[in-house]
Amino acid sequence: MAMTKTQIMATLAERSGLQKKDVQRLMDELANLAYQEAANGFTVPGIGKLVMVNRAARMGRNPATGEQIHIPAKTAVKFRVSKACKEAVLK
Repeated sequence: MAMTKTQIMATLAERSGLQKKDVQRLMDELANLAYQEAANGFTVPGIGKLVMVNRAARMGRNPATGEQIHIPAKTAVKFRVSKACKEAVLK
């Protein structure tokens, strides 16, 4: 089961020796910075990178009816996992 935000904050506070409120403030600021810089690419060292990608328009299918539908072009946010993270997790 995945860790909750509260569990992550408590674990980081315990391991770093910081107070939980300081860890929470740091994590909130990291997230805000990532949102602001995603268009330029935002790297979290050792974990991965947020990038913006352009998806082309395409034809899709409504799974309920089988009817073909047009899916318009759009910009999406993707997270690319770093090689170091893959190697550490998949060992």
